[in-house]
Amino acid sequence: MSRTTDRRGGRSDAPRVVVVDDSAFMRGLIGDLLTDAGVAVVGEAGDGAEALSVVDETRPDVVTMDVEMPGMGGLEAVERLMAETPTPVLMLSAHTAEGAEVTFEALERGAVDFFSKPGGEVSTGVSQEADRLVEAVRSVADADLEAATRDRYPPNGADTGSPSAVDLDSSLTAVVGASTGGPRAVERVLSALPMADCRVLVVQHMPEAFTPRFAERLDSASAYDVREATDGARIGAGEALVAPGSSHMRVDSYRAGRLRVKLVDEHAVAGDPSVTPAVDVTMRSAARTVSDPLVGVVLTGMGDDGAVGIRAMADAGARTVAQSEDTCVVYGMPKRAVGTGAVDSVCDLDDVAGAILGGEA
Repeated sequence: MSRTTDRRGGRSDAPRVVVVDDSAFMRGLIGDLLTDAGVAVVGEAGDGAEALSVVDETRPDVVTMDVEMPGMGGLEAVERLMAETPTPVLMLSAHTAEGAEVTFEALERGAVDFFSKPGGEVSTGVSQEADRLVEAVRSVADADLEAATRDRYPPNGADTGSPSAVDLDSSLTAVVGASTGGPRAVERVLSALPMADCRVLVVQHMPEAFTPRFAERLDSASAYDVREATDGARIGAGEALVAPGSSHMRVDSYRAGRLRVKLVDEHAVAGDPSVTPAVDVTMRSAARTVSDPLVGVVLTGMGDDGAVGIRAMADAGARTVAQSEDTCVVYGMPKRAVGTGAVDSVCDLDDVAGAILGGEA
């Protein structure tokens, strides 16, 4: 039987949340953490089928959805929700490579974002990440669900028509940063980016267990040779690096069209960025180091990471691009970047690849 609760009278602006997990312990723990932070938990469910009923009854702003559940699991539940009662979903996944694979599939099916649970499926470890969980719930509540689910395309580089190669007048380096809604946005941009004398650095806010699989997906979806960055990694034309979730990625050197990156931990970076990896760190280092043409791109995401970096890139003579509000899942990072006055062009997502190449597509 569906169970609805009202754990808190709640402020009128508090997100209304349904918590879905097969563990009663985890439902209670997550519900208590959200309630203590002023989030209104209006329903609970122990599996996907029950979740559909509770969501239909309560019409929440957000659903937190466990991935692994008996009966109807999280993946099927997300797909059914998007078809029957479209609601922003935050996936709660295991902090493992297997969890990453399932999570990316959930994003393809319509989930807005994910939260990786520390300590396994059933663990009090999530309590130590309460602030991050609450921030993710609030961000997903503010997400543009239409943008999150618009124009879904085949995963893992299924034939979408590879873009033709283009000739650039000179060597180009692109730094692309994103957060909430970013995995699909970055994949869409790289899949549309023609092979050229271009190297790409990607900084996506994502845990370390997820970035290797993200790099593999980008490699399959694009014409570029994409891999997760390692300390001292070098790339040239037609190659891309994804910042690992555990480190910031700096451009350490640039010579003859090849660049080298250095990985640094969060405590070794001046200014104490609030996220790791930080877009600002990579963009500022690129602005200092890369002598050939440079372009900075800020895509969908929560917060202000990238605003300082885009300003530094503009000051160094780089072209700068931000994703348009209409196509962002969360118009936070691009809005802050535009607010610096340092963005040259604001583009719909499908126009970003062309903007990276200076208008050529």
